Amino acid sequence: MSYNPNRKPINQSRVPNLEMNDKWIIQFLKQIQVGHFVTLDKNQPFINPTSFWYSSEHHEIYFHSNAYGRMRYNAEKESKASFECFKSGKLLPSNLALEMSFQYECVIAFGTIRIVTKMNEKKEILNGLLKKYFGDMKPNKDYRAITNEELKQTSVYRFKVKNWSGKRNWEEKAEQAENNEWPDLNPKWFDFY
Repeated sequence: MSYNPNRKPINQSRVPNLEMNDKWIIQFLKQIQVGHFVTLDKNQPFINPTSFWYSSEHHEIYFHSNAYGRMRYNAEKESKASFECFKSGKLLPSNLALEMSFQYECVIAFGTIRIVTKMNEKKEILNGLLKKYFGDMKPNKDYRAITNEELKQTSVYRFKVKNWSGKRNWEEKAEQAENNEWPDLNPKWFDFY
């Protein structure tokens, strides 16, 4: 058995029955709080956990970092990047090692990063982040709004999504041995995990 990811689109899942549609992906991106961006410096991958928000209008994911650092350096040198976010549930024990698993949902995206330099655009994107995470709080009432000085200390990025996929594996129980292949799993393990 061989698998060649280059024979089909990069975002196509190896397990089609776990694939989720665009509507599910968009809803998932609204709920998840932490995403991971991967950039490159020559041959060295770099992963960065961060807050983010997705714009359906532009099909872009926005995030920020310090004005200087590895993320900014890599984004200036190479625009290709990928993104991942996930949610995990309970562990799924089995009486077969191969079938032990866990519940998870995830989104993986491939695309390009661009550094946002216009101050009004940076402010708009950062306000979008604040709205996602602190939507019930009001600027200049509950907190001081973003200042121009703070904008200068922040790098803001647009991640243009070229391809993406969503996957959901949320079974209540892992597969178990059948036909007396192995003794049944002690029920205590289902409660333990």
